[in-house]
Amino acid sequence: MTAPSPLPHEAVGLGLRRPLLPALREARSGDFDFLEAAPENWIGVGGSLGDAFAELATRYPIVFHGLSLSIGGPAPVDETFLFKVRKLMDTHRCPLYSEHLSACGDRRGQLYDLLPLPFSEEAVRHTAARIRRTQDILGQRIAIENISYYAAPFQRMTEIDFVNAVLAEADCLLLLDVNNIVVNATNHRYDASRFLAALPAERIAYLHVAGHYDEAEDLKIDTHGAAVCARVWDLLEETYRLFGPRPTLLERDFNLPPFEDLLDELGHVRRRIAPSARATSESRHAA
Repeated sequence: MTAPSPLPHEAVGLGLRRPLLPALREARSGDFDFLEAAPENWIGVGGSLGDAFAELATRYPIVFHGLSLSIGGPAPVDETFLFKVRKLMDTHRCPLYSEHLSACGDRRGQLYDLLPLPFSEEAVRHTAARIRRTQDILGQRIAIENISYYAAPFQRMTEIDFVNAVLAEADCLLLLDVNNIVVNATNHRYDASRFLAALPAERIAYLHVAGHYDEAEDLKIDTHGAAVCARVWDLLEETYRLFGPRPTLLERDFNLPPFEDLLDELGHVRRRIAPSARATSESRHAA
């Protein structure tokens, strides 16, 4: 089943980071297809930076990936922030908003980290209600991202059961982070392929692919500060075989390499997505 993605299924994208602004604006047509930005970094921004953002938004779809909503946290949903997000999305015709399936604050304020939620029925109901309210304010379904985590407090469900239960209860979309599956499968000793196959294809809006740091053979740290490794590339190919082509974003948050190196990594994504796109097209024609 085809997911309701607002992006072409073969689209590849990059994160809109301020150090990359000159290169992104000077990029050739076809270097990338969409951008992803954190709305927290652009709400209320004017001047030359605001002009640069607006100019890029006229040329490429920009999806928003939130950092601070704390969708599963205990504090009330920040509705003032969400109304600002909606205004910015409407202004620049941004097609999608996503957030992390995590908490990043308590009732006293921001903790500036993505903390795992309890894998429990109570957490499912709590988080799903907050997602539904977010969707009401934004006027569209949002996507939630499977996060990397290093501790799993109060586990009464498996991670995959928790993720799927939230998706179903909230009736939202999934931002599938392939790197995070590799990180979590290694750190928490589960089978990455089995986890992947249990996800609902019809809810996948787009994919993240990124690099991580190998602290030890059995410990990976999610950094977004390195090139994508072979195991993540392999799981990305497996994702395309299972679900068909999906919009895919290359994440790189620091240790930014030369822009041409990022484009070379995007080329790796394009080469992997192309066979699944051809296979999907051929099966449709055969049907």
